[in-house]
Amino acid sequence: MKIAISHRLIMLSLLLLSFKPDSRAQYKQFKLSPDGDTLNIIDKKGLKQGKWVNTVPALRGEAGYEEEGEYLNDKKDGVWRMYASSGDIVGVENYKWGGKDGLQQYYTYVGVLIREEEWRSINPDAPYDTVAIYGSDNNQITGYKIVRVTQYSVPDGIWKYYDDQSGEEVKEEKYDHGRLINDDGTTATFGTVPVKATPAVSDTTKKKAPVKTPEILEYEKKYSKKKRAQMERTGETGM
Repeated sequence: MKIAISHRLIMLSLLLLSFKPDSRAQYKQFKLSPDGDTLNIIDKKGLKQGKWVNTVPALRGEAGYEEEGEYLNDKKDGVWRMYASSGDIVGVENYKWGGKDGLQQYYTYVGVLIREEEWRSINPDAPYDTVAIYGSDNNQITGYKIVRVTQYSVPDGIWKYYDDQSGEEVKEEKYDHGRLINDDGTTATFGTVPVKATPAVSDTTKKKAPVKTPEILEYEKKYSKKKRAQMERTGETGM
């Protein structure tokens, strides 16, 4: 009697397993890899989920490539790897909230590292960030301000460039929240021409006017603004 009951329980369990719903039924669209893995999932809400393989075509002289990684609610998430048509890896990127975040590395087709970039991703659900304000004559931070972020991913940290033959570092750039910081005091938003930084004046510390020497005061007394303007127009000195 006990053996018969156990046998019926086993058969019932097998029957239930055979009717287990396929998890892929909840997907709107997907692909199967040669190994049977489920790829390129689009869920019922139309959002990309899970592991994906994208093909990026060649454009404006840049070679095409394939990239693989994972999506979370339609946003790239975690490590993404880029491959040339030959199968060689040409890039490793890291994502958070759909934007580049952390270290990004790019290689030649023979595996030589040619560039390292550091990026910072901003949470699109809280698009505000605290950024530093730099002085005009140096790279010293003079204050901070809260800004609304329009880009969800910006260069932030050190970028290094390497010789594609020797692998030696040939150039280095520093970015702070999307702003290029040069050693000569010039700054620029990423992708633009560097410009001289704008002097920062806080509400609590106003910039003091330069102290005038007795010689300057005597000169201004002798030559009024009106007279100096006339001198500039005619070239006359009145002497």
